[in-house]
Amino acid sequence: MPMRKRAKRRELRCRKEEKEIRRASTLRYQWSEKHKQYIRRCVRSVYNIAEGAVRAGKTVDNVYAFAHELKTHPDKMHLATGSTGANAKLNIGDCNGLGLEYIFAGQCKWGKYKGNECLIINGPDTNNQDKIVIFAGAALASSYKKIRGNSFGMWIATEINIHHDNTIKEAFNRTLASHRRKFFWDLNPDHPNAPIYTDYIDKYVEMDKTGELLGGVNYQQFTITDNVNIDEQARKEFISQYVPGSIWYNRDILGQRSIAEGLIYKTLAGEFSLPAGQKKPHSITLDEAKAMQFGKIIVGVDFGGNGSGHAFIASGISKDFQQLFSLRSRRYVEGKRDPDNPSRIIRDVSSQQLCELFHQFILWVLAVFGRVDIVYVDSAEQVLKRDFQNVLRSHKLGNIPVADARKLYINDRIFCLDILSANDRYWYVESECGSLMAAIASAIWDKSQPTKDERLDDGTSDIDSLDAFEYTFERFIPRLLRSFGYKPGQN
Repeated sequence: MPMRKRAKRRELRCRKEEKEIRRASTLRYQWSEKHKQYIRRCVRSVYNIAEGAVRAGKTVDNVYAFAHELKTHPDKMHLATGSTGANAKLNIGDCNGLGLEYIFAGQCKWGKYKGNECLIINGPDTNNQDKIVIFAGAALASSYKKIRGNSFGMWIATEINIHHDNTIKEAFNRTLASHRRKFFWDLNPDHPNAPIYTDYIDKYVEMDKTGELLGGVNYQQFTITDNVNIDEQARKEFISQYVPGSIWYNRDILGQRSIAEGLIYKTLAGEFSLPAGQKKPHSITLDEAKAMQFGKIIVGVDFGGNGSGHAFIASGISKDFQQLFSLRSRRYVEGKRDPDNPSRIIRDVSSQQLCELFHQFILWVLAVFGRVDIVYVDSAEQVLKRDFQNVLRSHKLGNIPVADARKLYINDRIFCLDILSANDRYWYVESECGSLMAAIASAIWDKSQPTKDERLDDGTSDIDSLDAFEYTFERFIPRLLRSFGYKPGQN
């Protein structure tokens, strides 16, 4: 083909892409030149990967590029995945008013296909041809079963780093018959040695450079400053909510891959180590706590055994879900002194003794704060859970429900406390929370994990108190972090 014709075709293609970008302005969104270049490269690349800080505009880019390809794609079926199906619908289908259902407004409807939610698109944009986008979860080892047996033309995935490898491999397999194979991934930075890098992203980028991987890799890193739609004051306020130096600050704000190492709660740990008698910034007195009007008072219990301890924690949450309070903590470890009777060594904690300790803890909370709304216990011990229910009923306290803790993703629980404490929304009664303060101060990342972020749990630190404490607020994380824009499973 003569050079002049090729140049002319390139010019026409660029004009068409610019036209598509201008058309999307009806969604009231602007792209910086960096984002525009990424979207243009999507047209000629099979692998399109956007990584970087939160609020950087990564997902919006991929959703728009994916939608652009849908209009002329020869295949009918396509795949959209997130950690859960609901997450995929929220981030790709809705995308804060910039998702597929808005891009194809008036030309699409939600429906079902083989048990999965799907978006059916048919209108002028698709030349009145059906395009079906299946939305599915991908975080579980069994998630791949939901998409097995289908064939897809393209695949868009949000938060690809928390997809299970089974689903990643299956999604690739399901596109083998595609007439125009394309993949769109986004992610926040993760552990530098996470499998998503070593097995896929970095490997693909290197293979693309050497010509081993056909199709082209369009990889781009973005920072929070690359999103021109965010007001500068709002950007500064958002950044200020993070603890500088934390892994989330490095990843979510700086857009850097970061290794989790050392103390988990550096700020709180430093606060707890202040000399006796010196006012600690987040501490309150018991009298101050008694004067609070709590929306929720919850007790969390983690059962011990094999060298660990039994931990009881009472927490309060303000009515507007803006403040979290640690009200009392107790931990009982065999061979250690009783926290309420230092002259006594705890020799053995039978189920009967544990029930009595639990009863005494509940009575204290009732006497001081007037109520206990619910108790969340370690779901692994159903016999002890029933024992606790029985002891409450036997003392005419059967109105206090005892339920299983959800045991949500630990790093989401850590992230929540980190954000709350950084924004002066976490408080503790210093005189009553010694065991919890010690547990938070000694919590560290497990350096022996070369590919993921895990809290060290080898018996050298008090994980029991941390778990019991987190059971009290984990169900309320979306409400506690609502103003922060929290999305479950993002950390």
